[in-house]
Amino acid sequence: MGRLLALVAALIAAAAIAWTVQQAPKPLPATAAATAFSAERAMADIKAFAAVPHPISTAANHASRDYLLGRMTALGLAPQMRRGVGFEAPRFAPNVLVGGNVEDLVGVLPGRDRAAPAVALMAHYDSVPGSSGAADDGAGAASALEIVRALKANGTPARDVMVILTDGEEAGLLGARAFFERDPLARRVGYLFNMEARGDAGRVQMFQTGAAAGGTIALLRRTAVRPQATSLSSYVYERMPNDTDFTVSKAAHVPGMNFAFSGRQFDYHAPSSVPATLDGGTLQDMGQQVLAPARAAAFDPALPAAAPDLVYSQVFGDLILAYPQAVGWLVLLAAAALIGLAVVRARRVEAFPWTDVASGAGAALFAVTSAMAVLHFARRLTGSEFGYLEQRFLLAQVTRWEIAVLLLGLGVLLAAISEIGRGRRKIALLPLAAGLASSAFGGFDAVGLGMGVVAAVIGIAAYGRPVSRAGAWTGALALGLVLAIAAQIAAWPIAFVFAWPVAVGAVAAALTDLSERRPPLSLVILAVLSALTLGWLGGFVHGAFISLDLVELVTITLVGAAAVIWPLAQPAEGAPPERLIGPALIIVGLAVTVAVRVNDPYNARYPRVTEVAYEIDQDAHKAWRASYTSDRAPWTAEVLTADGGRVARKPGLRGRTYDAAPAPYIDLPPAQLTLAKSADGVVLHVVPPLGARVVDLKLKSDTVFALVGADGAPTNLPVKPGDELLVRWSTAQDGFDLTLRPIGPGKLTVSYSATVERWPAQAKPLPPRPKDVMAFDLSDSTVIEGSRSFSW
Repeated sequence: MGRLLALVAALIAAAAIAWTVQQAPKPLPATAAATAFSAERAMADIKAFAAVPHPISTAANHASRDYLLGRMTALGLAPQMRRGVGFEAPRFAPNVLVGGNVEDLVGVLPGRDRAAPAVALMAHYDSVPGSSGAADDGAGAASALEIVRALKANGTPARDVMVILTDGEEAGLLGARAFFERDPLARRVGYLFNMEARGDAGRVQMFQTGAAAGGTIALLRRTAVRPQATSLSSYVYERMPNDTDFTVSKAAHVPGMNFAFSGRQFDYHAPSSVPATLDGGTLQDMGQQVLAPARAAAFDPALPAAAPDLVYSQVFGDLILAYPQAVGWLVLLAAAALIGLAVVRARRVEAFPWTDVASGAGAALFAVTSAMAVLHFARRLTGSEFGYLEQRFLLAQVTRWEIAVLLLGLGVLLAAISEIGRGRRKIALLPLAAGLASSAFGGFDAVGLGMGVVAAVIGIAAYGRPVSRAGAWTGALALGLVLAIAAQIAAWPIAFVFAWPVAVGAVAAALTDLSERRPPLSLVILAVLSALTLGWLGGFVHGAFISLDLVELVTITLVGAAAVIWPLAQPAEGAPPERLIGPALIIVGLAVTVAVRVNDPYNARYPRVTEVAYEIDQDAHKAWRASYTSDRAPWTAEVLTADGGRVARKPGLRGRTYDAAPAPYIDLPPAQLTLAKSADGVVLHVVPPLGARVVDLKLKSDTVFALVGADGAPTNLPVKPGDELLVRWSTAQDGFDLTLRPIGPGKLTVSYSATVERWPAQAKPLPPRPKDVMAFDLSDSTVIEGSRSFSW
C-alpha cells in the first residue's frame, strides 16, 4: 500500500507542478512602475488598432498604420513608413510566388552610440481577412511599443533600439522580405527580438534562435523570467513548413530570439480573436519574457557574440540548463555508470536474471508503441477530420480532449508497467484492439492497424512470465539510455528529452539500490524525483499535444516517464489495487473521448467555421455558389442551394476541390491583362477587377521562361514548358507587373482568380448567420475567374 500511496502522491504532485508551470503571470496594471511591462498599457493599444480585421492594403489596415505611427511618434521614435515590394517562393512549393506591396513602419529610440549595431523589436501589424488579429499579431506589436517605452524609462541605452512593425506578414512574410532583402535600414540591425502568436492564450515560448546561438542562450539564461525555451523546439521548428518574419531576418544572418504563444488555438486567424478574448496574463508573459533580455541587449556594452549552439531547456522558475554538445556524452556516461552501480547493489540484495532486463526494455517499448496505437484510435474515435479547419471541432473543446489524451497515455504506461510483474501476454490485445478499431471510424486505417500489430508483437515478445521490479526497471532505463545515445548521435539538440529523465532515474536507482532498499525512505526519494521529472515532462506533453493532428507525438515523453515512475508503478505480484490504476485511467480516458465525440461544441463563443464565395467564370459565362470548408453547416447548405442548384464537387485554380452549386451568371468587369516587350523580356501587366485586393494567377507556357521581376523587384524563378507557375499578389488594386524572360518564341496562358471581398449586389443576399456560425478568412466574397492567352 505504501508504494501505491507514493505513486498517487507523485502523480498528483506532478500534475500540480505541470499545471503551475503553464500558468501565465498576473497582468500588471497601468499604474505599474515605468520600467516594468504592463499588460494593461499594451492592451489599450491593441483595443485601438486591432479591434477589427485589417489585412494588408485595406482602409482598416491604413487606420492601424496611422495609429501606430502616432504612438511611435509620441514615444520619440521618429517613425518612418517604408514602402516596398515583398515576395517569397515558399520552401515547400517551388512553383509558387506570393507577393505584394507593403508599408513597413520603422522607428528608433536613440542610443549613446548611434553607430553601434541596433537592437530591434519586431512584430507585424496586419491581420488575416476576417480576424481582428488582436493576438496575431496585435499582441506582438503592442508589446514592442510597451517594451520600448519601458526601455526608455531606464535611461539612454548603449545603442539604438529599433522598432520594426512589418506589413503583409499574413500574406507571405512580405513586409519582412521587403525590409531585410531590399531596405538599407536593415543593415543597421545587429540583434532582433520577434514576437508572434498562434492562439489567444497560454505561456510564451522562446522557440527559435538565430545561427550560432551560444551567446543568445547565455543572454537568456542570465536574464530569463520564468522562461519557456528548449533546443528541442528550435530544432523541430526549423524542420517544419511554418515560417514567421524571423525566418527572413535569420536568413539575412541577423541573430536573435523568436517568441510566441499558442494556447487556445481555436481563435487563431478567426473572427473570435478580439481584444476581449486575448488573455491578459499571456500578454504580460510576452512582455516580461522579451523585456528582460531586450533590456540587457540594449544596455550591455556588447551584443551577444556568435558561439556554438547549445543543448538547453528551462527547468523550473528562472533556471535554464545549457551545455555544449560534448557535455551530452558526459551526461549519458554518468547515467550509465549510475545504472551500473545500482544494478550491482541490487543484485547483491537479490540477484535477478538478465532476461528480466530484456523483458523490461521490451515492456517499456511496448508501453510507448501501445500508447501510440491507443491515441491514434482515440483521435479517430473523436469523429473529427484531419486538417487545419477540420480540427476546429477539437479546438472548440480542447481542454476535454487534452484530458482524454493525458489519461490514455498515462493509463497505457501504467498498465504496461504493472502487468510485467505478472507477465501475462493478454496485455498485447490492448494495442491490437485499438489498431483494428481504428478502421471502424473513417474507413480502413492502415497506419492504425500497423501501429497496433507492431505493438502487439512487441508485447508478445516482452511478456510471458513474471519479471522482477529491479530487472524490469533496469530494462526501462537501458531502453531510455539507448534512445538517448541514438538521439545524441542523430539529433543532439533534442537528446536531453531522453537523457535528463534517464539520468534522474539513474540517480533514483543508485540511491535506492534499484528500489531494493526498504521503504519508507526509498519511496520518498522515488516519489519526489518522479514528481519533479513528470512535472517537467508535462510541459513537453502539452507542447506535443498542441499539434493535435499528430497526437501520437506525446508518447515521446513516455520513455522518460517510464525511467522514473517504473519502481512505483510495478506492484508486487498479486497486488490488484495497484494493477488496476492503468486500466481504470484507460477506461476513463475512452469515456472522455466518447464525450468529445458526442458533444456539439459550437456556440456563440466557439462558432462553427463557414467560408463561402460567389464564383464567376468569365470564360464559360457560368457561376457557382461555393463552400471551401468540409464541414457543411446548415447555414452553408442554405447558401449553396439558394438558387436551386445541386451541390457537387468542383475543382479550383490551385488544385483543391470543394462543394459548389450552379448560380446565375453575373456580368462583372474582368481583370485587365496585357503583355508588352521590355529590355528584360516581356512584361505581364495585371489590373484586377474593381475592388479586388487579392489576385491568383496560373501561368503556363510551351517554352522555358523565368520570372525575373515582380513589380520592379528582381527575382529568378525558372519554369519548364508545360509546368505551372502560381502567383498570388496582394494589394493589387492599382495593378502590378511580372517580368518574364523566355528563351525563345512561345505561347503563354494566364488564368486569373480575383477576390472582391464582398458578396455581389446582384445575387440573392446571404441569409443571417446564427450566433454559432462565423465567417472565416475571405468568406462572403466574389471570386472572378477567367483566362487570357499571349504569344511572343
